[in-house]
Amino acid sequence: MRLKYLLSSLFLFFVLSIQVSAQTDSTDDLEKMLDNHQGKPTKEYVSAIFKATRIIDGHSIENVGVGVLDFRIDHRFGALNTGISNFYGLDNATTKLALDYGITRWLMVGVGRSTLDKEYDGTIKVKLLRQTTNNSMPISLSYAADMSVISTKPTVTLAAGETYYFSNRLSYVHQVLIARKFNDWLSLQLMPTLVHINLIDSTKDNNNLYAIGVGGRVKLSKRIAVTGEYYYVANPLSNAHNALSFGIDIETGGHVFQLVLSNSNAMTERAFIASPNQNNGKWSAGDIHFGFNISRVFTIVRPKGLENTRNKVW
Repeated sequence: MRLKYLLSSLFLFFVLSIQVSAQTDSTDDLEKMLDNHQGKPTKEYVSAIFKATRIIDGHSIENVGVGVLDFRIDHRFGALNTGISNFYGLDNATTKLALDYGITRWLMVGVGRSTLDKEYDGTIKVKLLRQTTNNSMPISLSYAADMSVISTKPTVTLAAGETYYFSNRLSYVHQVLIARKFNDWLSLQLMPTLVHINLIDSTKDNNNLYAIGVGGRVKLSKRIAVTGEYYYVANPLSNAHNALSFGIDIETGGHVFQLVLSNSNAMTERAFIASPNQNNGKWSAGDIHFGFNISRVFTIVRPKGLENTRNKVW
């Protein structure tokens, strides 16, 4: 029944993608300039499906531009239900610092470090398809892969004589990102996901976890939008809960500032999708974490032919 429900949702998404005409906030001026400079015919692509490389914690369809560096600071406080003695979670905090860099128009790489489990992660995101304004291509499609390593001491109990290898610290995430901007104010995205954890706590659990995420953005004004994302895991780990998060995005020049409410204090794919060690709580029990994300972009290398310009698209 679960598989049937997921397949039905995917089918409905693609039907809507084909039948509804998309609009764009603005033309991709930089891409036009580059194509015209190289003597190529200009293609009209839909821009700003989302405003950052992440919806909240998970990947969005967006990449940063060529030669552009995105510096992210993600912060989650403790749970609200910890009470006044813990200042409703504000006494505790989890932080992630991350860098994303655009190598080409279709390739982005990134690195990050989270205080939770002292986890380091690396990511690669590849654009495969881009939605066009004339609806000849109704969706955008990307592939994202993450690898992470936990640097804290092992929390699992090993049998006598067993060795805790470095490979036991590793986890891998593979995602297909399918997104569509339906009009000026609505964007939706599906994220079929595979999470592989090399070492898990219980023999009852599976090292491979299959999940599907859904995310969206509703634009309220030129600079303010509401975002949300939810990840459903088909074969969850013991005592794990699915991650559900909401955010308010505020654009301020080169910054995107996002206020967040989530039942997860984790900010790496392994941690908030798989929810090992009960990283995710229950919304109904008040296991809600307030937090924020800050994204700031810097131009490191200007595109060829435009080195001396001051175009603020970058």
